[in-house]
Amino acid sequence: MPLVTVNASPPTEDGRQSDRALRVRRGVQTLLFEAGLALVPEMTLANGRRADLVGLTREGAIWIVEIKSSPADLRADRKWPDYRDFCDRFFFATLPDVPQALFPAQCGFIRADAHGAEILVEAPEHRLAAARRKAMTLRFARFAAERLLAAEWMMTG
Repeated sequence: MPLVTVNASPPTEDGRQSDRALRVRRGVQTLLFEAGLALVPEMTLANGRRADLVGLTREGAIWIVEIKSSPADLRADRKWPDYRDFCDRFFFATLPDVPQALFPAQCGFIRADAHGAEILVEAPEHRLAAARRKAMTLRFARFAAERLLAAEWMMTG
């Protein structure tokens, strides 16, 4: 399936995100954008997994944020370790009514709602190898450019 399609739906939403997950995403985007990260949602990685949010810092570090909207959502997720090989820092993010104690201690943790977010646990840094960093940075740039084109086409019909 091509990343860019000409249709009436927003290019950053594919219908799989719940209202709760979208509220978390908005809050995390606000926090990280204000911290200087460039962000793309729903980015496909080289291993075929789709990261909820990928951020690129001004220094070139890559962060991945996996959004969990409920305890059941977290319990059903067995794929989150597959993201570690594609980022320098990995975070979980969730709403205030989801207990922090459910989340793995070896990951960062963000509490969020539709209006903002706060990093409660900093993610440990695991620096990517130079070749992986270059590949991820290029993937991020191309993905963002394709999303921008899709948004432009959507607005201009």
